[in-house]
Amino acid sequence: MTQSPKIGALAVVLHQDQVLLVQRSKQPDAGLWGFPGGHVEWGETVLQAAQRELLEETAVIAEPLHYLDNLDLLRRDESGETLVHYLLVGVACRYQSGTPVAGDDALDARWFPLDQIRQGNLPMSNRVIDLLETALRRG
Repeated sequence: MTQSPKIGALAVVLHQDQVLLVQRSKQPDAGLWGFPGGHVEWGETVLQAAQRELLEETAVIAEPLHYLDNLDLLRRDESGETLVHYLLVGVACRYQSGTPVAGDDALDARWFPLDQIRQGNLPMSNRVIDLLETALRRG
């Protein structure tokens, strides 16, 4: 059986020196904080998926602007067998409206001060800080 990586979109929303994160309820990364996002559906662009997933997970509306970076997410078992393989695409989004409310597969959704995320003391998915810094550099 041939397997292919799954494509996921991550919505990176900055607003008033804060960043919007969700606490995941499902694997991979259940319980960790990360950018709202999920699977890209058939016939949907990554930009559209980021906007849709953002709304579904947080009730926040934002305009997708541009691609930020691609992140490989590979999880392997003890023998090296690949269990999870995603290509995650970070999308810069401009906040338009809404107050974060956890929905879909998010346990929680909140704005966090940028400095708090940079300190790294929040349990976060891998590379959240890297993608945040990329978003801040690229605008």
